[in-house]
Amino acid sequence: MTTPPPDRLSNNPRSEHFDMESLRRGVGIRFKGREREDVEEYSVSEGWIRVAAGKAVNRRGEPVTVKLSGEVETWWRDEGEGGAAEGTATGDE
Repeated sequence: MTTPPPDRLSNNPRSEHFDMESLRRGVGIRFKGREREDVEEYSVSEGWIRVAAGKAVNRRGEPVTVKLSGEVETWWRDEGEGGAAEGTATGDE
C-alpha cells in the first residue's frame, strides 16, 4: 500500500504547505463529488479548497483566491482512479 497524498498542499512556493515532489507526482482532487483542476490549495482534514477568483490578482501579481468548504477527496494521479480507494480521504470524518 502506498502512502496517501498530503493532508494539506499548496502550489504557492511561499507557503509552508508547498511540496514540489507531491506536485510533480500529481494529486487528483475531487471536491463535492466533482473533479477539479483549478485548485490552488487544499486541506482534506479541514474540508476546504482555495480556487482563483476569476482573473483578479493582488499587488504581487498572484491570483486572488476564495475558500470553498465541503467534502475533499485526493489521490495520486500516477496511480489513476484505481488508487483513489486507497488514497481517498474526506473532510467530514
